Amino acid sequence: MSDRVNREIFDWSGLHGLPRFQDIAVADFAPAFDAALKAHDAEIDAIAGHADAPSFENTIEALEVAGDQLSRVSALFWNRAGAHTDPEIQALEREIAPRMSRHYSRIGMNAALFARIDALWENRASLGLNTEQMRVLERHWKGFVKSGAKLEKAEQERLADINETLAGLGARFGQNVLADEKNWSLMLEEGEDLKGLPDFLLGAMRGAARERGAEGKYAVTLSRSIIEPFLTFSLNRALREEAFRAWAARGENAGETDNRPLMTEMLKLRHEKARLLGYPNYAALKLDDTMAKTPEAVNGLLRQVWEKAVARAREEEADLAALARREGQNHAIMPWDWRHYAEKLRAERFSFSEAELKPYLQLERIIEACFDVAHRLFGIIATEVKGIKAYHPDVRIFEIRDADGGLKALFLGDYFARSSKRSGAWMSAFQSQHRMRLPNGAEGEIPIIYNVCNFAKPAEGEPALLSLDDARTLFHEFGHALHGMLSNVRYPSVSGTSVSRDFVELPSQLYEHWLTVPDILARYARHEKTGEPMPQALLDKVLAARTFNAGFATVEFTASALVDMAFHTMERPDDPMAVQAAVLEEIGLPQSITMRHAAPHFQHVFAGDGYSAGYYSYMWSEVLDADAFSAFLETGNPFDPAMAKRLADNIYSVGGSVDPEDAYRAFRGKLPSPDAMLVKKGLAA
Repeated sequence: MSDRVNREIFDWSGLHGLPRFQDIAVADFAPAFDAALKAHDAEIDAIAGHADAPSFENTIEALEVAGDQLSRVSALFWNRAGAHTDPEIQALEREIAPRMSRHYSRIGMNAALFARIDALWENRASLGLNTEQMRVLERHWKGFVKSGAKLEKAEQERLADINETLAGLGARFGQNVLADEKNWSLMLEEGEDLKGLPDFLLGAMRGAARERGAEGKYAVTLSRSIIEPFLTFSLNRALREEAFRAWAARGENAGETDNRPLMTEMLKLRHEKARLLGYPNYAALKLDDTMAKTPEAVNGLLRQVWEKAVARAREEEADLAALARREGQNHAIMPWDWRHYAEKLRAERFSFSEAELKPYLQLERIIEACFDVAHRLFGIIATEVKGIKAYHPDVRIFEIRDADGGLKALFLGDYFARSSKRSGAWMSAFQSQHRMRLPNGAEGEIPIIYNVCNFAKPAEGEPALLSLDDARTLFHEFGHALHGMLSNVRYPSVSGTSVSRDFVELPSQLYEHWLTVPDILARYARHEKTGEPMPQALLDKVLAARTFNAGFATVEFTASALVDMAFHTMERPDDPMAVQAAVLEEIGLPQSITMRHAAPHFQHVFAGDGYSAGYYSYMWSEVLDADAFSAFLETGNPFDPAMAKRLADNIYSVGGSVDPEDAYRAFRGKLPSPDAMLVKKGLAA
């Protein structure tokens, strides 16, 4: 490996320790991974073979700072794989994913290393550990057990094979969805096919067509920022159906990008893995260290919400059908009709449409709103830094400082859709906050956090306009970013978002509430051309309409979550598509609504392991976030300083250093019931 690769991949010398992205070539990644994996192996061998008896310092703290080089190259590579990929990156991803799995399997099955950790765990009561240290020790011990440390040698080898295969399959799954999204477009000409489409969408479709070499045409793509408004506003029902069917069929096209065989194999391997580790099914394995604890608890919440949501959705469907009949249409409401008629019904009931609202939701202003809320709650100040190159020209860089001017974090915002980026929105980190002394002598690190979104990029010189859902997404992901940036822990393994899956969405979903605080909308929702604030009458209508279409949205989500749980609790996962169909029939999914994520493009569940048997966690966290925001409302001030301090001290800053139930009780004084969440959704009085 050259000195240049070593310098650029591992020794980040940009602004405040930012990587020098412009000096990193794709060809650098393979030799960097080779070197980093070798270095990590040596560090692990040194810890496992330490001459002294195991102590928290020479074993657990040593593990906390081991693998720094591997963390750096991994952060750079997986960022590129998700947000700005190409065929060379994708080929390497298919190689690196299973290789990394094998590497960590070897560590998890290192008998000498586990013996040291196990000895500490058995004697934990006598070690004098504080709460954070005890959590860190527990995390390492449980991680090794779930990696097969207690299995016999043959079983360990089988588990390693399973993990390696799953990693490769997950990479292929995500790449297949991206390929289907990238390769499909519906090119339209000026005229009848564009009837009903607002200017903001036409501009985005012109840009998408231009990107595909079709200057002068208009492209419907499978980017959510284009496909959803097209389904909402297009007056051409046949085109809506064609576009919807392509969107719904991602990953389900016979051929090289068909994900159905991958799903079948992944579910069988996950079930086998769970049984090897002593669990009855994969859901039980994944839920073991969450707030929910058991599949029964998850399904209990989902079923309770489902009954209310599907009843409301059937009422909504009847209203949409009545509207269609008034227009002279006698067809049943189908999935490609719902958004179209729902938008018309909203305009009729509340006298405003998404097209009327969108000019007031400029991306630039909503970013400012995100930062202002963070300043008013937590005292931090965001300042954009110009002239620094990131991993793509669209990416923006911000310094995050505290009220005294001290540097807290770096934040990168990557907001626009492109064909090299997977769909959806997410938060991740190049570097997490901690206060440990590193082998290079550094005393801790500041967090370097990034948000990725997929908003339609406007024409040159035009402002980017968001839907209300887009604006919520921006707030949601920045809530995750704050969880990373406000972290204040000693140990890297419990930093920021390193919490249980059904707690990690609390800071993000809670942050969404502040978007629709009247003062925030009044201040930042300003017309793109006139600069005038949103009229009070329109603002009142927006707030009144917050629970409109709630049955549809909740049914879309809950159906996906129930299918996810069925996949990971069934005894013989031989035919996932049959399981999906059976679940949807049993719960009575209306024909007018589909799952938000049908299985062949359900990337939360199959493009990696993050949300497998865990998609429910958005709703579990929603129970928490509705109750948490109620705490502010009860004070009469959505920015109440005392409540904001409790939120920062007990939720945003503690990461996984405290048990999530204890953290929530410290903030709120009690654990919540689903009641506030059902009221928030408009599903209960």
